[in-house]
Amino acid sequence: MPTILIMLGWRFYFYANERDEPMHVHCQKGDAEGKFWLIADTFETVEAHAYNMSPADKRAVRRIIFEHFDYIVGQWSEFQERKNG
Repeated sequence: MPTILIMLGWRFYFYANERDEPMHVHCQKGDAEGKFWLIADTFETVEAHAYNMSPADKRAVRRIIFEHFDYIVGQWSEFQERKNG
């Protein structure tokens, strides 16, 4: 479960055992956590699930994802290549 980014107390990471799910990133801060699908072609993010995240938390996470979108997509690609070796 490599951490790829820490911003404003939010930790962004991937899980290695999620099989063939589409591109996404997990986030966690304290007891709040979420999962967001990433659609690289259209530069979009869609909430897959959120636990203990306020609307302000969701906005903050989306803002971080958008500000670092290309980096996260690049990290996802590298992670998948290493994982599938």
